[in-house]
Amino acid sequence: DNLLDMEIDERSRRGMFLAFQYPVEIPGVTVGKFLKRATELRAPGGKMDVSKYIKELREAMDFMEMDQQFINRYLNEGFSGGEKKRMEILQMLVLRPSFAVLDETDSGLDIDALKVVSKGVNKLRESNFGALIITHYQRILDHIKPDFVHIMYKGKIVTSGGKELVETLEERGYDWIREKYGIEEDENEHATASR
Repeated sequence: DNLLDMEIDERSRRGMFLAFQYPVEIPGVTVGKFLKRATELRAPGGKMDVSKYIKELREAMDFMEMDQQFINRYLNEGFSGGEKKRMEILQMLVLRPSFAVLDETDSGLDIDALKVVSKGVNKLRESNFGALIITHYQRILDHIKPDFVHIMYKGKIVTSGGKELVETLEERGYDWIREKYGIEEDENEHATASR
C-alpha cells in the first residue's frame, strides 16, 4: 500500500506517527480530549475501555514526568519547547504506533528534557515498533542507540552504517561524504545555511 495515497487519519490507523520539529498549538482542544478521541478512532470498532485509557494516560504522563494538569490544558498552547516535545512523545506512548517519524525531536531541548524524551522513545522500542529519527546532532543518539544510521543529502540516502558513522561525522564533518560520493556542492548551500 502506498502511504502517500492515504489521508492522514488513514495513515494513523495503519500505525504511522509523526512527531513534528515544531508542534502546532491547537487552542480549544484539551490534551485529554484530543488523546481520547485519537485513541477511540484507532480502537477496533471505535470502542475503548475509558477507565483503562485514563489509567494508561496517567501512567504515561508520570513516565514522561508531566504534571497531571496537562490533561486539561489546550494542546501545546503556551507550552515550552520541551513541554511540546514531551507531549509529542506522550501521544506516541498512548497511541502505540508501529512506526514513527521523529522530525528533529531533539531540537531546542535542554539535557533533562532530552533524557525524558529519549526515555519515552526507548520505552516503545521494547515492543513491535520502529522509528526514523531525523537529527543534525549526535546528542540524542547518546540516549537512543540507533540500529542503523543513514546520511541523506538532497532527499537521497548517500550512505548507511552503524553508530560509528555518527562518530565519523562528529570528527570529520560532511565534506568527506561529498568527496567520497562525488556530490557537488550547491553554490547556494552555504548562503542558505548561514541565514
